[in-house]
Amino acid sequence: MNTKNILLIISIVTGLSLFKAQEKWILESEFLSKADTVLVFKPDTYDQRTQYPLVYLLHGYSENYRQWSRTTDLQQLADQYKAIIVCPDGFVTWYLNSPYDKGSRAEDFFFKKLVPEVHARFNIDRKNIFISGLSMGGYGAIRYFLLHQDYFNTAGSTSGAFSLDLKTLTNASFTFFKTKRIIRDLSHALGVPTEWSQYSISNLLKTYNTGKPFLIDCGTEDILYPATIEIKDQAERLKIPVTFISQPGDHNTEYWKKSVQYHFIFFKEHFK
Repeated sequence: MNTKNILLIISIVTGLSLFKAQEKWILESEFLSKADTVLVFKPDTYDQRTQYPLVYLLHGYSENYRQWSRTTDLQQLADQYKAIIVCPDGFVTWYLNSPYDKGSRAEDFFFKKLVPEVHARFNIDRKNIFISGLSMGGYGAIRYFLLHQDYFNTAGSTSGAFSLDLKTLTNASFTFFKTKRIIRDLSHALGVPTEWSQYSISNLLKTYNTGKPFLIDCGTEDILYPATIEIKDQAERLKIPVTFISQPGDHNTEYWKKSVQYHFIFFKEHFK
């Protein structure tokens, strides 16, 4: 492990079980203008001599690395599935490399900094590496899977913000924040809205070239439900093995707490 780039590795001693990770990393890199905080959950029986599945969980827009640990009991999931769970901070980057801001290259940070750190520190079963996320993180998870199909076994997304479309995201921004903050952040990162469509999952699906399946789900009352249906339909037209789950629910923690359980079941079904 490169200790110069890890400012701090500590145990979280809070009494709240949903926040209790064995390790908290603070990573500096050339890719982000500020340090990235990462929570890591290991199985209670962790042994360095054993290889473990790995699950990355990406948070949503306006949230941070703690969102998933506030949403569900990640330690329980790590114990149940004997997997290492890693939760990085994506800030409001949409997990993209900005062509305009050198301090906002989240994709480079993930694959050139975080991934090497995880593999250097833990004994990972390289056949069983998974990624999932919610909302902005759901977009990021499917994006990373489609662009790095050689690295991931499969992927999941819940309430994914798949369409980087001005109308869709303006509606979402006013619905959740009563402002244009999503539009302002994306404009800073990606330029004018007419340049955004190249980043949408609908375009990335055209890069699919393996038989690996992935999972998407969304609540039927979610503002992003129509965009999820569009991706499901497109994947089916392209004969991509997508699993789609839909159930009553909105764009909220109550829905994500339930849906992530299905993601881990899906991942276990695809263990190699």
